[in-house]
Amino acid sequence: MLYNKPVHITESALLVIDAQDTFKAEERWARRNNKDFEKNVARLIELYRRHNLPIVYLLHSDEDPGWQRDSPNYKLMDFLSPLASEPVLHKQTRNAFTSTGLPALLMEQGVRRVVITGIQMEQCCETSARVAADLGYAVDFVTEATVTFPIANPDNPREELGVDAIRERTEYVLRRRFATIRTVDSLAAELEQSAKTAAARP
Repeated sequence: MLYNKPVHITESALLVIDAQDTFKAEERWARRNNKDFEKNVARLIELYRRHNLPIVYLLHSDEDPGWQRDSPNYKLMDFLSPLASEPVLHKQTRNAFTSTGLPALLMEQGVRRVVITGIQMEQCCETSARVAADLGYAVDFVTEATVTFPIANPDNPREELGVDAIRERTEYVLRRRFATIRTVDSLAAELEQSAKTAAARP
């Protein structure tokens, strides 16, 4: 595992997981956390493009209503406009790796570090972080570039786990085992420092 070993940011790729209109069509979208999600993800995309680093988008499908691939909401959210060089992969598992060609794609581009963003924080994003770590990638988990929703207790619908508790729990279980918890600002600073160092070389 590389979660506690240095991997240069120039060996990283940005993963945008399940930022799709399917979520916006659900009632729970009104109760999402992180109203800065779109802004934060868009900023990371702009940074990765500026530094010519890989960006991969993923869409999730399953048999639940509205999640089928022929659903009109099975598409990236409007604030996302992938370039021709930025693949959009289709997955049927909670993680981004085992039902897609993502591992081979990352290997071809020399990627040893992944930056996790998207929806849903404690489900597809967290699961992708765990699998990535087990596959040997260094993982940056950008919580402020993810979204989650309150989770109802199926045994007592009057009870629910709130978004703040979900965020705290997610960061606790990932930190120093599966991932490094990062911010957009910290990644931006690392990218800028990398560019400055490269420019200063003779």
